[in-house]
Amino acid sequence: MAKAVADVDGGENQGGFAPDGSNITGFSHMHDSGTGGSPSLGNFALFPYASCAGDDVDGCVYPKKSRTSPYLNDSVKASPGYFAVTLNSNVAVEMTAAQHTTLFRFTFPSSSGSPLILQDLTDLSDSRQDNGSVTVDADTGRINGSAVFLPSFGSGNYTLYFCTDFNGATIQDNGIFVNSRANSTIKNLKISRSINGYPLPGGAFVRFAPGTTSVLARVGVSFINTQQACSNAETEIPDYDFESIQNAAVSAWRAKLSPITVSRNGVDDSYLTNFYSGIYRTMVNPQNYTGENPIWQDGEPYFDSFYCLWDSFRSQIPFLTVLDPNSVTQMIRSLIDTQQHIGWLPDCRMSLCKGYTQGGSNADNVLGDAYLKGLSDGIDWTAGYAALVKDAEDEPYDWSNEGRGGLDSWHNLGYIPVQDFDYKGFGTMTRSLSRTLEYSYNDFVISEVAKGLGNSADQTKYQDRSENWENLFKADQTSSFENGTDTGFVGFFQPKYLNMTWGFQDPLKCSNIDDNPNDVCSLQNTGPETFESSIWEYSFFVPHDQATLITTLGGPSAFVTRLNFLHDNMITYIGNEPAFLTVYQYHYAGRPALSALRSHFYIPAFFQPTETGLPGNDDSGAMGSFVAFSMMGLFPNPGQDVYLIIPPYFESVSITSPATGNTATIRSVNFDPTYKNVYIQSATLDGVAYTKNWIDHGFFTEGKELVLTLGSSESAWGTQVADLPPSLGEYTGFNGTGAGNSTNGTFVRRSGAGLRYDRKAEMGMAVGLGV
Repeated sequence: MAKAVADVDGGENQGGFAPDGSNITGFSHMHDSGTGGSPSLGNFALFPYASCAGDDVDGCVYPKKSRTSPYLNDSVKASPGYFAVTLNSNVAVEMTAAQHTTLFRFTFPSSSGSPLILQDLTDLSDSRQDNGSVTVDADTGRINGSAVFLPSFGSGNYTLYFCTDFNGATIQDNGIFVNSRANSTIKNLKISRSINGYPLPGGAFVRFAPGTTSVLARVGVSFINTQQACSNAETEIPDYDFESIQNAAVSAWRAKLSPITVSRNGVDDSYLTNFYSGIYRTMVNPQNYTGENPIWQDGEPYFDSFYCLWDSFRSQIPFLTVLDPNSVTQMIRSLIDTQQHIGWLPDCRMSLCKGYTQGGSNADNVLGDAYLKGLSDGIDWTAGYAALVKDAEDEPYDWSNEGRGGLDSWHNLGYIPVQDFDYKGFGTMTRSLSRTLEYSYNDFVISEVAKGLGNSADQTKYQDRSENWENLFKADQTSSFENGTDTGFVGFFQPKYLNMTWGFQDPLKCSNIDDNPNDVCSLQNTGPETFESSIWEYSFFVPHDQATLITTLGGPSAFVTRLNFLHDNMITYIGNEPAFLTVYQYHYAGRPALSALRSHFYIPAFFQPTETGLPGNDDSGAMGSFVAFSMMGLFPNPGQDVYLIIPPYFESVSITSPATGNTATIRSVNFDPTYKNVYIQSATLDGVAYTKNWIDHGFFTEGKELVLTLGSSESAWGTQVADLPPSLGEYTGFNGTGAGNSTNGTFVRRSGAGLRYDRKAEMGMAVGLGV
């Protein structure tokens, strides 16, 4: 929960610090790292002065906007469990953390002045409301207090408490400050927000004896009360041993990273750093707030900072299912428990508040993915399934914060209409097209859980609904660039009205090449019918029925051509999560070699272990998980028990399952560290020839060995219909012959409108790819 770092005043400060040349405003204790939009948390920052002008407490600058300080660029040091920086005043600040407590070491330049450390009642986004309070103990210098803040991407508010102690120096005096003035005789303050839209500066300070060169500051935080904040600090860091706390943090991170090892043979160190940096970032969010939930406490785990599941369901949480299944199991229990108490599975949740829903009810995908991959310890899957069904069947009053909107239309028309008539619940009436596609996939995932639980009626119902995406496909829709040049492709999704007539949205609107400054693509009331992406990109978002989609888009050859066009013309943006799966969808058209090639196009060109090495923010580890899965050589289709195979970026990768203790290994023969040999020629699984271009989660839990023989040109490996990943519909158009997918866990179309999942489907004829 505690994550100490310097806070800056630049536009990239969502996680507190950014090396963008902006100034430091303080050092705070809680952060949501890698998010977009407004910064989150960053409460109760400390700020040090070597001395105040004239040795007068009013000689120090207190308001956050006025006290900002540059720092020495070469002084910044960051590693797991440690951050350090030196201000231009030559005050050096080091920090580390335990679970709910941060520890700072301030080193002041030698002087005859009296160092001062202030603590203010703000947060990163200046959202404090009207009831900040602080108290400082005249004898011990202990500062404690609380304030009410707003979440950065949601509704409601939260109260946070803190308890700060100092060690290693003699206290000279202490007191409170308001705005730009301080007083050492007043020890208590309650402060309003003020009326000008910016919280009135206020807080407390402690000043130390002249000549003090080192001070330790310990800050405990809690969402419960000040007493718990103090108890957290006293329990977790009782003796102010900085090195011990730092070493414990390093040991904890090493343990988390240890299940995955790679061969370094011939590989540039930057690739190794890139890989493990990606893994590290997958574990920053969600955050374990168990024992710190003041809304309810029932003995279940409580996780927060699901920021947001629209981003993290695609690869971040699936990666944790491989690396840290125990934590994901607790997250699933937390999500189900949250639904039990507030009525709905969250799509986004931070700082104990409901976050905004971006598209579908994507907790459905997270729960379904965990269920299919066998997570069960303490999970009440009966309650979990009931929560999924509620998402699918019941519309909440405020579906901008939870659940789904437009369910009457969804159930009766089979799509979400543009300008829908929805009187049962309320939210931003946009994104009708992307919501239709996402609800389709949500329902498919629910059908998978229904099957596992033996509920065949629900399985059929939700499989039927999962094909609703077809209702918005307009076969004659064209697409042109802004200059009028036709892209040459026909057939795209389009919005549709309640009366079943077509609306229109330019398929390139909100794409990476949309230069129209008036186009807004997020949750604005004037937003489009797709969320944060274009119809071009959403045309590929049918994760459960790629076979039917390929046929709909003209067959495997046309599908590959369209997919190439999406990437080669930069219509997609790899810094946004909908792009992730498109890198690997060549597998479904029988061209896994092109997925490998495309992966190497993006890594390292768009992902490098440098200060500017990410294509935008990390989205709570989503970008890190894309890198980690890609470099490991397996990429998930989330919500399904499917990992798509490409050659790893290392000669071998070993993953020890924390759930079973078994070690899975991917090993490459003819590995080439210059990455010319990125095409699989043949493969064996536990010594037996293996031609499927995908593998299931049992690979990890059972500790299997996948050996890939590589070459410098595309081969026939993984190209046969029998080798393709599962799909709800049938693969057709491969050399002119229709064939049911023959893989384990096949989805096959039932006669009539319904669909069913048939694990014992007859093997279809294995035919070559006619491309």
